Amino acid sequence: MPTYAYACTSCGHKFDAVQSFADDALTVCPECGGQLRKQYGSIGVTFNGSGFYRTDSRAKSGGSGDASASSKTESTTSAKPATASTPASS
Repeated sequence: MPTYAYACTSCGHKFDAVQSFADDALTVCPECGGQLRKQYGSIGVTFNGSGFYRTDSRAKSGGSGDASASSKTESTTSAKPATASTPASS
């Protein structure tokens, strides 16, 4: 069952109440009999990952991950200058 926060508009009394979804909201302050107002706070949400796409939470397929890794390797090795061979002295 959820916990709701209430605050009195007359005396400022604040309290929490555990209520069912089917229960009506509280309207009378238990301290002074004034009108209650339901308080809404921020909730803690954490988004993990590099983005918010459906595929971000799935495991990477073997074919596409290996192809991008091998193309990166090839471009790195092809960028290196070739070493000149020196003739052997006799």
